[in-house]
Amino acid sequence: MLRYRKRTWRIHDAERDQWVERGLRYGENPDQEAALYELVEGNLVLGDCKFIELGKGLVSSLKEEDLLQFGKHPGKINLTDVDSALNILKYLMDKPAACIIKHNNPCGVAQAENLPEAYERAFMADRIAAFGGCVALNRPVDRTTAELLARSYLEVVAAPEYEEGSLEVLGRWKNLRIIRIDRIDRLAEYADRRFVDFKALMDGGLILQQSFLNRVRSKEDLKPAVAYHKGVEYRIAREPTEREIEDMIFGWAVEQGVTSNSVIFVKDHCTVAIGTGEQDRVGVVEIAIFKAYTKYADRLAFTSYGVPYKALEEEVREGRRPASQKEEIDEKVKEDRGGLKGTVMVSDGFFPFRDGVDVAIREGITAILQPGGSERDHESILACNEASPPVAMAFTGQRAFRH
Repeated sequence: MLRYRKRTWRIHDAERDQWVERGLRYGENPDQEAALYELVEGNLVLGDCKFIELGKGLVSSLKEEDLLQFGKHPGKINLTDVDSALNILKYLMDKPAACIIKHNNPCGVAQAENLPEAYERAFMADRIAAFGGCVALNRPVDRTTAELLARSYLEVVAAPEYEEGSLEVLGRWKNLRIIRIDRIDRLAEYADRRFVDFKALMDGGLILQQSFLNRVRSKEDLKPAVAYHKGVEYRIAREPTEREIEDMIFGWAVEQGVTSNSVIFVKDHCTVAIGTGEQDRVGVVEIAIFKAYTKYADRLAFTSYGVPYKALEEEVREGRRPASQKEEIDEKVKEDRGGLKGTVMVSDGFFPFRDGVDVAIREGITAILQPGGSERDHESILACNEASPPVAMAFTGQRAFRH
C-alpha cells in the first residue's frame, strides 16, 4: 500500500490580509492544474531501485519554513527546475557549484573555489538565458553571492542555507521564490541511488523505468577511444590531458540534466555552450556553436560597455555609439571562435558520422567525450587524428539520453 500526502503551504494573501492554503500555483501552463505529493508510507520497487527512504526527501518535502520567500508561490515548473538542477549538482559536490536551469535545461553550470565565483561564471556563460531562470547552489548563500544573484531577475533561488544579510538582499525582488533545502549539503548521497521514473501516456498508461545512474565520475571510468573496422584497429593518437579529463567528467555530470539529443562545450569546470533537444547530431553541434558565438558577443558587450550586444548593435546602427566598439567585439569573437578554442565537447550519444566531429574541430576544440559504439567510430577517431594538432577523445561506454 502506497500513501501520499498532498503538499500545501499557508501563504499570506497581502491583498486580502489573510492566510490561505495553497498548493502548486499551476502546472506547466496557467490553465493546467497541478499538485505536489510526498510519499509518506509504503515503497514502490522496480528491480534494484526504489523511492528514497522516507524522511530523506528534497523538493517533495518542502515545508512552509523552507519557503523563505514565496514570491508568486511555486508552480510545477519552478519545482521541476529545482529538481533538475539538483540532479546535476549531486555529481558536483566536491567544490562550490552553481547550476542555472531554464525550461528544465541547464543554461549555465560552473564550479569554482568559492560560491560567488561559481555563480558568476555560470551566469556569464549564458547571461541571456539566465533571465528568469532557476538557480540552485550547493553551498550556503553569503551576502556577496546574494548581491550577484540580485543583479538580474530570477524566478527561484535554492540553497542549503542563507547566511546573515543575504535574505535582505534577495528580498529586493518581491516575486522571487527563495527556497532552503537543508539536504543539499548531502546531495552526494543521492548520486548512487536509483529511483523509479514515471512517464504518463495519453491513454492513462504508465511507463516506469529505473532512473539514470552516472558511471563516469573519475579518470578511471573513462574508456580508450578504440574502434575496429574491417579487421583494422583505429586508436586515438593523443590521450586527453589532466585538464581535459577534469572537464570531461564535469561535462558528463552536466549532461545528466540536458534534454537529448545534446552536446555541450565546457572549459575549466564551466559550460561554454549547451545544445539541447535537437533531432540530428551534427545539427545540435552547429546550434551549440551558434549559441557560443552569440553568448560570447553578449558577454563581451556587457563586460566592456555595460549593455547587451543587441543593444550595442542598435545604438551603433542609430549613430549613438561609435562603430569601432562593435567592430572590436566582432573581431574578438571571431579570434576566440566564440570562446570555443580549447574547450572539450561532450556528447550524450555517439556520433553516427564524423561530420559533427569535423564541425567542432574547426572551432578549435581540443578533446571530445562521447559514448562510443557507432559503426563509424573509426571515422570520428580518424577526424581527431587528422586534426592539427590532434584532438583527444575518450569513450564513456554509456549513453545519457534524457527525454
